[in-house]
Amino acid sequence: MRIALGVSYNGQAYSGWQSQPSGRTVQDHLEAALTRFAAQPVHTLCAGRTDAGVHGLMQVVHFDAPVKRAESSWVRGTNTFLPADIAVQWARTVPPAFHARACATARRYAYVLLQSPVRPSVESGRVGWVFQALDGQAMQQATSHLLGEHDFSSFRAAGCQAKTPVKTLHRIDIGHRPLTPTAAPDNAGCPSCYWRFEFEGSAFLHHMVRNIMGCLIAVGQGQHPPEWMAQVRDARSRDAAAPTFSPDGLYFLGPVYDDAWGLPTQTPAYHWLP
Repeated sequence: MRIALGVSYNGQAYSGWQSQPSGRTVQDHLEAALTRFAAQPVHTLCAGRTDAGVHGLMQVVHFDAPVKRAESSWVRGTNTFLPADIAVQWARTVPPAFHARACATARRYAYVLLQSPVRPSVESGRVGWVFQALDGQAMQQATSHLLGEHDFSSFRAAGCQAKTPVKTLHRIDIGHRPLTPTAAPDNAGCPSCYWRFEFEGSAFLHHMVRNIMGCLIAVGQGQHPPEWMAQVRDARSRDAAAPTFSPDGLYFLGPVYDDAWGLPTQTPAYHWLP
């Protein structure tokens, strides 16, 4: 019996998703919890790996269950053995042909950014931060140079293991809202606000979203015009781009699957994001 799980986690305390000898990863904790619940070893495959400090709102994994359990039992039973910052949100029995990574048609990320004269406190580790005002229109114009199929070598980490740097970005949406309801909606009159950047693409390279974020913020702060993004893209060199931005505000929203698989498209964790 093949089982798919939707998993959410706060990535602050972990060395990323993928299992490591240290055991300090989300995958290590999930597999340990599943093994305790099933009383037999359980190994998982995920839809998309995340880096240290990056959060997941709907990581999807699959595994071949060594024992038969109700779907609701996989949720409650596994969560019994998980730390408080990792939780299985749903479980579904899927056909043997389902593969969490190979069956995904796209992947989605969000980056939440606090624009404020003062650094974050209660949001520390959960949002990125800038203290200078950003030009949303300029940033949105810059994204037009990234949509479609491109060689994203300029936004690729040196240790990236992807077979090809050619990926397709379907959309990048940018929006912002004031921290308080009474603040002026115009960013020029709102020194403190949350920005939300959403990315959807066929797949993503290692550090790709964080490297794009570094460039978008450089444009938003007026360091470069929107057209500079095309120059960075065409350079196909990491040296051409801005520094990698913080992982704190990055969230893996989850993969996109064909409706025929019958899997949820969101988890309750989605609704807390600004």
